[in-house]
Amino acid sequence: MYYVYFLKSVNHDFFYIGQTKDLKTRFEHHNLGQSQSTKHYAPFQLISYIAVNTRQQAKDLEKYFKTGSGAAVANKRIFCKNN
Repeated sequence: MYYVYFLKSVNHDFFYIGQTKDLKTRFEHHNLGQSQSTKHYAPFQLISYIAVNTRQQAKDLEKYFKTGSGAAVANKRIFCKNN
């Protein structure tokens, strides 16, 4: 299984969407500041994740959630932001 995951910084107004095969280890890396794109915003809460069968599906879904319409869906339905 591959996962598209949604993180929220505990101390900052920062949200992150990523994909991985090993969700537990990847989440630990984010919280330990071992990810270049999120190290300044740790620690994180895991808000949600979606499991899919292939890496390509995970990459496509991550890409969708980072587009305008996908981000709107994520903000409203996953992160529960109303803007």
